[in-house]
Amino acid sequence: MTFSGIVIKRNWKFQLLWYAALLYFSYLMVLITIQYVPVDFDVAFLRIKQDEIKLLHYQIAFFTHVYTSIFVLLLGMFQFSDYVRRRYSSLHRSAGKLYIALILLLAGPSGLIMGYYANGGIPGRISFCLLAVLWMVFTYKAYMYARKKDWKKHKNYMYRSYALTLSAISLRLFKWLIVSVFALPPMDTYVIVSWLGWVFNLLIAEYIIYKAATDSQISKS
Repeated sequence: MTFSGIVIKRNWKFQLLWYAALLYFSYLMVLITIQYVPVDFDVAFLRIKQDEIKLLHYQIAFFTHVYTSIFVLLLGMFQFSDYVRRRYSSLHRSAGKLYIALILLLAGPSGLIMGYYANGGIPGRISFCLLAVLWMVFTYKAYMYARKKDWKKHKNYMYRSYALTLSAISLRLFKWLIVSVFALPPMDTYVIVSWLGWVFNLLIAEYIIYKAATDSQISKS
């Protein structure tokens, strides 16, 4: 899942389809999250992380990440809506502050710890650690530019931040697609989607930023 629905800002039907798809996939993420409520060390993903889950710091990181990331996903969903920004500006600001705080204080650091223990060997670990670091850096920059009231750069870094937030969804979509089409070994598939799941999203975000800048230049000329 990427930002393609945001590109065509004035096409409300496309936007409606975008939000409907995002809500649906967010619902699927909620179903994944509630598997870990109450805390259970022998369910779903943790069944292949039995060595890591014995470590107290991994336990704290894993459940912190799982329990906070779903709220990050939902909070970021409507941050790019012109309607919400215009009609409910206080809600936009409050949701944005909570989104940023959750990433910088909880979801990002815990994701970095999990990335250190990621499956897929060195390539997988590098990918998930880099994802966590970039997620925090982009989010922090979005916050700092908001403080400076540089709304253009704030919005651009929020695009990048939310692109990485959506990697939780896109990683699973790419995994399903690769497994359905190719007969690759499971760990090879995992390494591929560990990179593809967030790099692809980030490329889409950069295209959106580039397209917006190009359109702005054309309108001024």
